[in-house]
Amino acid sequence: MSLTIKSAADADEVKVVPAMGRGFLGRCPACNRGRLFGRFLKVVDHCESCGTEFHHHRADDLPPYLVMFVVGHIVGYGILMSETKLEVPMWVHLATWPALTLILCLALLQPMKGAVVGLQYALGMHGFGAARVKKNDEDN
Repeated sequence: MSLTIKSAADADEVKVVPAMGRGFLGRCPACNRGRLFGRFLKVVDHCESCGTEFHHHRADDLPPYLVMFVVGHIVGYGILMSETKLEVPMWVHLATWPALTLILCLALLQPMKGAVVGLQYALGMHGFGAARVKKNDEDN
């Protein structure tokens, strides 16, 4: 069973996983052609390709929580395995793990926010459903 959303005014269905994947890659969840971000974490007001509005998204604190969850598990597992399987000096730990944590957090923050915006678009949350209905009415 795939996660999709259908509305009476919107005959085509929006699949959740492709919309999140497009957002994860920084593309428009609707058309996959336009950019989702204008700056590092600033979502554009609308897609320059298809015109889908993004100004009403509410990603808020979910992307940082997801990043902390993922990075915490990766780094925690790395620390545990290096401590139990290897003889690594403390200075290597102090040089490696904080740097890796910072790099992973910065690398994953924008993709996670894009995936959350894609999820909101696919589920029609926070005005995306009404915007899709309005866009379909304008197209017809």
